[in-house]
Amino acid sequence: MRAFLLLFLLFPVLELYVFFKVSTAIGFFPALLLIIAGSALGVLVLRVAGLATVLRTRASLQRGELPAEQMFNGLVTAMGGILLIVPGFISDVLGVLCLLPFTRHFLIRKVRERAQAQAMRQRAFADDMPSPGAPSQAYRAHVIEGEVIEGEVVGRDTDRSGR
Repeated sequence: MRAFLLLFLLFPVLELYVFFKVSTAIGFFPALLLIIAGSALGVLVLRVAGLATVLRTRASLQRGELPAEQMFNGLVTAMGGILLIVPGFISDVLGVLCLLPFTRHFLIRKVRERAQAQAMRQRAFADDMPSPGAPSQAYRAHVIEGEVIEGEVVGRDTDRSGR
């Protein structure tokens, strides 16, 4: 979380530095026009890619398939469009990388692997936990001088009289 906070604070400073360097090399107004053109391209990408993702998802659902691939593809494309909208050259480069087919497929594969790993961790944890809303069926056995006494575990919200 600290790395994310540091990146969040450092990113605008890096964007300003790169804008300053580019504007000294090509001029202020051409650099500003490049930033505006990148944002316009991002808006266009979001509109077109969003519509295309919805249409592909609908077609996949009509065929009876799960649209996971289309959803991941739409997610990475939308992330690229949003990065293009954010003013700055670094975010524009990252946005274009999200839109290129070979880097987009790489990102989709990484996101899918992380999602599967997270699902496996949650599934393994959920197997150890009782299902929510189900009454507690856990029993404990106490051994007192060689004699086993069985009893039901009662939640803390009920008192000993059963009320």
